[in-house]
Amino acid sequence: MVTYAGNLLAMMSFAAGTFSAGASNNPQYMTFQPASGVPNNPLPLIIYPRVVPGDVEDLAVWFEDTFARHGWLPRWRFPVFTYTHYHPNTHELLGISAGWAQILFGGETGRAVTVHAGDAVLIPAGVGHQQMAASEDFIAVGAYPRGLQPDTRRSDLEHVEASVNAIKRVPMPQHDPVTGGEGAVTEIWHPLQL
Repeated sequence: MVTYAGNLLAMMSFAAGTFSAGASNNPQYMTFQPASGVPNNPLPLIIYPRVVPGDVEDLAVWFEDTFARHGWLPRWRFPVFTYTHYHPNTHELLGISAGWAQILFGGETGRAVTVHAGDAVLIPAGVGHQQMAASEDFIAVGAYPRGLQPDTRRSDLEHVEASVNAIKRVPMPQHDPVTGGEGAVTEIWHPLQL
């Protein structure tokens, strides 16, 4: 059985713009413009398709161990919130440990992405995200850089200016959170750092 959040019109409006993260083994990148109360971020969202080795039995433990080893502390195992939200004070790392989900990134004008068990997603501070649909067994591991506690905000025009200022102060990760060294963060995010 599949569970759905949001209205049917929203689901239909993004169907043509969706894609599956597992279409390639290479990291994929997306950027988003500010959208109706969601500040987003000039740094691209990074999707790491199929990063878990094939012989791993417990994907959640693998993600938790890998993230922690690279300085990202796992905080939860749960589906993604079914309403648009973002974190202005920290980047967020998701490891898909079971099932699949369609997640809308970037707010109402963003893009829906279908992620599957074994995929990871690095969400820059300020980028909106919302679970639109998921398999019944969908679970993600959520992690944040050591020392940071996420502040969760919903799309709200009143808080955008303060959120944009907070996003500018979020520290840049020194290493890629999935590889622990060189990778998408060092190759893509670091050159964009002002």
